[in-house]
Amino acid sequence: MIKQLLAAAALVAAFGQVFAAVDVNTANEDALRGIKGIGPARAKAILDERGAHGPFKDASDLGKRVKGLGGHTVERLEAEGLSVGPANAQATQSTQAAAAQSGAKSAPAKAGATQPQGATVAVKK
Repeated sequence: MIKQLLAAAALVAAFGQVFAAVDVNTANEDALRGIKGIGPARAKAILDERGAHGPFKDASDLGKRVKGLGGHTVERLEAEGLSVGPANAQATQSTQAAAAQSGAKSAPAKAGATQPQGATVAVKK
């Protein structure tokens, strides 16, 4: 009975991580590429812009600063699990806490990617 209960809890935790938001201000290239609609070139453009001019304030700031990301594209990416800015900071922290509790490992950071030390990135699959 206890094994079944633990297995059910692990399953619920795993499903929660699958649909977790990826914060564009803290995610590395692998996490960004995990979002449907973001490929290698778009992920690199996001990381380059974030590295050159700092974090994005909101979704419209992301759309203005990254070439090829208009309003509709940003809305679609948000629907796929991309989050932007301080309004989603609490959700990102709770996602990181859930990942840490389940023993999930963070994706390795690529060279040039900025990510706070000890941060866990949940990737939508």
